Amino acid sequence: MFYHIEGTVTELEPNLVVLDCGGVGYALNATGNTVSQVKLGERKRLYVSESIGETNFDLYGFASKSEKRCFEMLIAVSGIGPKAALSILSYNTPESLALAIMNNDEKALTVAPGIGKKIAQRVILELKDKVRKEMSGTEPAVLAPAATAPAADGNLGDAMAALTVLGYSSAEVAPVLKSLDLAGLSAEQIIKAVLRQMVK
Repeated sequence: MFYHIEGTVTELEPNLVVLDCGGVGYALNATGNTVSQVKLGERKRLYVSESIGETNFDLYGFASKSEKRCFEMLIAVSGIGPKAALSILSYNTPESLALAIMNNDEKALTVAPGIGKKIAQRVILELKDKVRKEMSGTEPAVLAPAATAPAADGNLGDAMAALTVLGYSSAEVAPVLKSLDLAGLSAEQIIKAVLRQMVK
């Protein structure tokens, strides 16, 4: 099982990155967001998700762990395959995708080629359901008792829900939130701040 692959970027296409590792070229299907973060000739590490079947062995590469989590979360939704998941993530960052799901923002998903209204609704429905289950019983005070007043409770709640969409539990997120100054931050800014800390 691959966790990440690090090598020299030898080929770049709209949805493909080829990494050369010791003379072996690994073709990684990738989102537009990941492709935009790599350059030919540079050494790059991409986090990998695999799709192995009787007739295929496909690798998917992502610039961040969060994007990989989102991809794996999306393909777990009934009717969403790797191609559709890559399309959605080419037009949405992990932060904006999570917030779109929490805010029932179908347009943020349907802007991606091949994603219609029914698919967008299914993604939102199934993943919001997952968040409700995971967050049931979570005490608001546990999330960030040290949060300063200017950070609106609504923003903090939205950020926490969105982080749950990204696969983080409240137990993982709470210590990070306590260490941050959340004053005046929007939900998306809170999410980004937490993710920066989580990947260190």
